[in-house]
Amino acid sequence: MPSTNEEHILAYLEHLKFVKRYSPHTLKSYEEDLALFRTSLFDAESDSDFPILEASPYQIRSWMAAMADKGQEPRSINRRLSCLKSFYRFLQQLGLIGSSPASAVKLLKTGKRLPSYIEKGDMATLFRDVEFPEGQEGSMHRLALGLLYGCGLRVSELVNLKERHVDIGLCTIKVLGKGNKERIIPIGEELVREITNYRMLKEGMGEVDGLLLTGTGGKAISNRQAYGFVRKYLSLVTTAEKKSPHVLRHSFATHLMNNGADLNAVKELLGHSSLSATQVYTHNSIEKLREVHRKAHPRG
Repeated sequence: MPSTNEEHILAYLEHLKFVKRYSPHTLKSYEEDLALFRTSLFDAESDSDFPILEASPYQIRSWMAAMADKGQEPRSINRRLSCLKSFYRFLQQLGLIGSSPASAVKLLKTGKRLPSYIEKGDMATLFRDVEFPEGQEGSMHRLALGLLYGCGLRVSELVNLKERHVDIGLCTIKVLGKGNKERIIPIGEELVREITNYRMLKEGMGEVDGLLLTGTGGKAISNRQAYGFVRKYLSLVTTAEKKSPHVLRHSFATHLMNNGADLNAVKELLGHSSLSATQVYTHNSIEKLREVHRKAHPRG
């Protein structure tokens, strides 16, 4: 059984990695959050850690207040508190504590924030009018944008998409999402053509772990590289403040909902574990309806 603060945190991170199968990015976030909380418990007078098993709700609230004083947003503070709640539930399951000090601490109130998305017309302009560089790299960039917007992929799902998970005959791709959950997503004829064209350009470059998308020299592309070229191309067609792969995922869901897609179907396409995570896109649809009503109705 773990006995020190460091060992407790390490045991929890290993649980997330090997049992929960969390992504490296998520694991890093949890590790950073717990390191911050551990630092807040450090006792300068005795030059030692305060036992994490003996932390109180008051100490957790003080930690949250300190973050707020430094100007951190309520959403960021809530995310760290959620991590702490999960950590203490894990310690309860191990029988190391009787009750969780985090269970008595409430999340901060936050205003509703609708997902940012790119207008449908701007996306049409991107694929119709923007000239992508000739060759394998330009083709890869166009295909990557098409997959993000046409399938609602997360950036990690995009860069890890395997060749064998693309079924041209059935016009589908198999995506490995959070928690290693698989989902099947249909792809349209245009994406099928782009995949076929890209594969022809990629021939002879060699495969990297069987990945569909590779960069210059056949190397795997990173999340950071994907963010870079997505922002570059979106800057050509929109003045929206946010221009990231995740904004294309939001655009995918929003445009589906605005065109009457079933909420449960959108949930499955996005790989959400609960319907509540998908329902945020209905707000965007309602806002669109309000806009139409204001512009078109005599008493709008």
